[in-house]
Order: sequence, then structure tokens, then C-alpha cells
Amino acid sequence: MKKIAIIGASGFIGTTMQSFFRSQGFEVLPLGREDTGKAVGEIARILEGTDIVINLAGAPIIHRWSEAYKKILYNSRILTTRKVVEAMSQMKKRPELFISTSAIGIYATDGPMSESNYTYGDNFLTKICIDWEAEAQKADEFTRVVIFRFGVVLGKGGGALAKMLPAFRLGIAGTIGDGSEPFSWVHINDLLSAYLFVFSDQTQEGTFNLCAPNPVTNRELTKTLGKILHRPTVIPLPKFVLRVLFSEGATVLTEGQRVIPERLLENGFTFKYPTIEEALREVLDKAD
Repeated sequence: MKKIAIIGASGFIGTTMQSFFRSQGFEVLPLGREDTGKAVGEIARILEGTDIVINLAGAPIIHRWSEAYKKILYNSRILTTRKVVEAMSQMKKRPELFISTSAIGIYATDGPMSESNYTYGDNFLTKICIDWEAEAQKADEFTRVVIFRFGVVLGKGGGALAKMLPAFRLGIAGTIGDGSEPFSWVHINDLLSAYLFVFSDQTQEGTFNLCAPNPVTNRELTKTLGKILHRPTVIPLPKFVLRVLFSEGATVLTEGQRVIPERLLENGFTFKYPTIEEALREVLDKAD
């Protein structure tokens, strides 16, 4: 039985991962901030005996970005990843695989972007992602490293969709701005399957875009949700309102990336939910 450590295991994705991997026969060791706050040697002791280490650590991105919170966003990703990599290097038996997290926010807002044809953005989120990936990649000196750049994760009971649904169900939701912003996403079941995919194929390493092969616009997302829920979607949300609420952090909501999972597709991975309507119907338990 393989043993998996999940760092940052308390959030929506982490808790779903715990249940899923246990159902697949893995032993799961969840770690939180109290664990990664320990000295490097103590983290190494905690991780001893794990075969796979998954790093999901990071403070929530959807938040008002004060200067103090930007420091929290940065340190919770970069400094935590640095400590974890240092701890793994000190283990008596190092893990066979380290999977760290990044985000498609590393890319510029035009597109489409793939792992082989891209332009990086020029903002704070891009800087976080670049530095985050650089810290994770240091582990390739002693183990196989995979970095997943997440799109917006859609699933039951949490994540971005859970925050959006109340307004849609009340019929008071609409597009953000003119609705033209790209929206790259992934169903959480496909996300979990991608982890199993790289677990089982030892040739898989490096950076992967983890998003569905059919990105949409904010307008398409909005209209599809309205169609499935049988609710109107005619009230647009002005971008300035989001800027008032989240300051610089509003860019996560008002700007998007059009991203293609080129490497996963080329390596034979199959998405069970390749379109936004299929994904949303499963999440919302709504048949055609």
C-alpha cells in the first residue's frame, strides 16, 4: 500500500483528495499549517515513510489583497514549499514522487496558452506562480517532480462554484463585465484522475496544465449555469464593484486565461468531463 502525504489537506480540494485516495486503497497522511510550521527536521520526521508527497499549501487567493495579505499569499506558498523540499531532502528514504501545485494565473490573459507555446503574465499572481514552481522544481535533484497548474476547480460542496451558486439560484447573477473574459476550468474528478495518471506512469514529470480541453468565456459559463438551473442571468456585475471588494485581488475574477492541457492530452490522458455543460450537470446533479 502506497502512503501519500497531502500538505494543505483541509481545503475543498484537499479534503476531497483524502476521501478519494483512501477509496483507491492508499494510506493518507494529511498535514496542515501546524505541521508545516515546525522545523525542517521535524517535518522530515513526520514525512518519513511516505511514497508520494502532494503539496496544496497556500492561503486563499479570492480575498482582498492588502500588502499584508499579499505577503501571506506569497509566504504560504513559496516558504512552505521551500521547507517541504528541504525536509524531503533530509528523509532517510525519500519519496518517489513530489506533486506540487501552481495555477494558470502564471499566464498572460491572451491565448490560447499551452505548456509549449505561452506568454507569462506581468502581475503579482504570475510572480507567485513562477517562484512557487522554482522552489518545487528543486526537488528534482532527488525525486520525480510533477507540477500541476490548476484551472478553476469545479466540484460538489466547495470551491469557486459554491460561492457563485446562491446568486444564480436567486436569479440575481450575470456576467462579470461584458462576459468576454476567458474561463479555464477542470472538474474535480478529472483533477483526481490526473493525479492517478502521473502516479502510475513514471515517465510523467515536469509541468502540466490541469484544466479541461475546452475553456469557455465568462458569458458561456454564466449562460450554461442559468440554463441548467432554469434561472435568468441578465444582471451583469460591474468590474469596479469587485475592485472595491478585493482591490488588486479582483484581477483573479476580472481577468482570465485561455489555457489548453496540451501535455496531458499528448500523453494519453482522457477527460471524463471535457465540456462545461457536462461538468456543471454532474456537479449540480442535473440531467439533460
